[in-house]
Amino acid sequence: MNELTNVTTGKARLSYVHLFKPYAYQPGQEEKFSVTVLVPKSDADTKARIDAAIEAAKQRGINEKWNGQCPPIVPTPVYDGDGVRPSDGMPFGPECKGHWVFTASAKEDYPPEVVDKMGNPIINHSEVYSGIYGRVNVSFFPYAFGGKKGIGCGLGPVQKLEDGEPLGGSAPTAAQAFGFTQPVQPAQTTQQAYQQPAAQAINPITGMPY
Repeated sequence: MNELTNVTTGKARLSYVHLFKPYAYQPGQEEKFSVTVLVPKSDADTKARIDAAIEAAKQRGINEKWNGQCPPIVPTPVYDGDGVRPSDGMPFGPECKGHWVFTASAKEDYPPEVVDKMGNPIINHSEVYSGIYGRVNVSFFPYAFGGKKGIGCGLGPVQKLEDGEPLGGSAPTAAQAFGFTQPVQPAQTTQQAYQQPAAQAINPITGMPY
């Protein structure tokens, strides 16, 4: 691990969660583990460490990838959630407001460790869904591929800290759908939220369907 380019975030919200099974946004794309991380703008410490890690990754790029020169414009993976998506120019989703937004990914040969707040591995996959809060370890790295140069973000271990309102258009609970006065068991609703994080949801980074 390169300490200069590695960051463990503070408490952040997680969206577009694919931590237990690799996923491709389009047919034919390489399947990867991934998660979109929403870092509150109030967390200046995490943002400062991310910025420093990106600068360190640029220096690595100059030395190792970019033939000794830094491109005039270096695309980086961190976006302003109050701005527009780079993919289509449309505004980010409402959950991104007031946050810095980036997506980290890992190849299918490198599944991330996913643990609870005590550090124990999470066995029940339904406990991890879009909308939870947690901390994510990421590494920023330079790339030169297909004539493009920039900074990417690799996914490391993920720690769930607490539950949150599910994101991604999860299916309604039976109580919501049928007007029951007694809600269904919480475990069921959590599982629904994980299993059905919305065929129609749009990734704020890629602009592609979830």
